[in-house]
Amino acid sequence: MKKILITGGTGYIGSHTVVELINAGNEVVILDNLANSSRLVIARISELTGVTPEFVEGDIADAKRLNKMFSEHTFDAVIHFAGLKSVSESVEYPQKYHQNNVEGSKVLLKVMERHACQRLVFSSSATVYGDPSSIPVDEQADLSSTNPYGGTKLDIENILRKLSRQNSKWQISILRYFNPVAAHPSGLIGEDPNGVPNNLMPYIAQVAVGRHPSVSVFGSDYDTPDGTGVRDYVHVVDLAQAHLAALRNLCPNHGCQAYNIGTGNGYSVLEMIRAFELASGMKVPYQIVERRPGDIASCYADVTLAEQKLGWKAKYGVDAMMQDHWRWQKNNPNGYQ
Repeated sequence: MKKILITGGTGYIGSHTVVELINAGNEVVILDNLANSSRLVIARISELTGVTPEFVEGDIADAKRLNKMFSEHTFDAVIHFAGLKSVSESVEYPQKYHQNNVEGSKVLLKVMERHACQRLVFSSSATVYGDPSSIPVDEQADLSSTNPYGGTKLDIENILRKLSRQNSKWQISILRYFNPVAAHPSGLIGEDPNGVPNNLMPYIAQVAVGRHPSVSVFGSDYDTPDGTGVRDYVHVVDLAQAHLAALRNLCPNHGCQAYNIGTGNGYSVLEMIRAFELASGMKVPYQIVERRPGDIASCYADVTLAEQKLGWKAKYGVDAMMQDHWRWQKNNPNGYQ
C-alpha cells in the first residue's frame, strides 16, 4: 500500500483517479479548495470503493496547511491535478491563471522537497503543443502555447524539468492529457463544471437534459474533413488508469519524462455530437458560431511512448465514452447538487 496525496482530488479527473487508486489498494489523502468541485464527491467515492478518503479543504498555495499535512503523513508520492483549466477564461484573466497554477505549484514543490517527498505525477495538457506542425503529435514535438492556460502548463513543465536536472532524487512523470470525456460506468461520479461548461462533452450532455438550448460549435471553416475542430478524446477511467501506470513506473534515476495520454484517434465536433445522439437517443441541437481565440484546427496523439514505457493503452472507444457520459448526466441532471 502506498499513501498518495492528490491535489484537486474532488475534481473531475482527480475523483476518478482516487477511485482507481483506492481499488488498487492505495491510501489516498485529498487536498482541494472546492473552487470547481463538490464535497459531495467524497460520499460517491466511498460508495464506489467502500473507503472514505481523508479530505482536507485547502489550497496548494497555502504553505502552512501543506506543511502540516506533510508533517502528519508520510506520502509516497503526489499526483498534482489542482489548477484552473478554462482556455477562454485564461484569455480573459491571464494573471489569475499564472498566480493560481504556476505560483501555487511552486509552493507545493517547495513543501514536497522540504519533506523529502520527490515523486510526482503532474497533470499537464496537450495544449503545450500549441498549434502542432504535424499530427499525430509525439512527445518530441516543439512546445508552445496559444493561450494563457496552456502557458501555465508549459511553465510548470519547465519548472519540473529544471528541478529534475538540479536534483536527481526527483522522479517526475508529466501526463499530457488530450481531451478527457465520459464518466465512471456506475454513473455515480462524472464531470460537473461550475456555471456554463467550457468543454464540449459536458455542454452536449447538458443540452440533452435541457439545461441549455443548443451547442455552440466554434468555427466550421477549419482545415478538417467537416470544417469543425478535431480532437483526441480519451475516457476518464482510461486516463485515471494512466496515473496508476505512471506511479508504478517511477523509480530511482527516473528523472522527468512526459507522456501523451490519448487514444491516437481524432474526432470532429460534429462527429462527437452525432455519436452522443446515437448513444443517448436524444436530439442535440447546435449552431455554428465564430471561432474562439486560442483554438486550433486539429490535434491528436501519438501514444507509442506511453504504451512502451508505462504499459498503458486506452481501452474505451467513442461508443463507451458516450454511453457512460450520458448515464452520468441522465442520473445526475444537475450534477452533484
